[in-house]
Amino acid sequence: MPIDLRVDAVRGDLADVDLADRVFAPHYAKACAFNVIATTELRAAPSAEAETMVSLNPGEQFDLLDISGGWGWGRSAGAVGYVVSNAIEPL
Repeated sequence: MPIDLRVDAVRGDLADVDLADRVFAPHYAKACAFNVIATTELRAAPSAEAETMVSLNPGEQFDLLDISGGWGWGRSAGAVGYVVSNAIEPL
């Protein structure tokens, strides 16, 4: 099955360890379950101007794979993208 970057957590530098049998990446990470604590957007890039993939509401789960520069990268609601890190907290 081909990789779909909209739903498969793969970047040039990092991939979800669950995809290790399908994609080669320099590093792999295991997703950590986080809780969305404030309404936020899942964005295509770590920027407030980036395309919104989906809106997330408090109480939804966000599976975090990386956090850097005030942005978390992971998946939620069937999509992969970035959220502002102050909108999530560990479960």
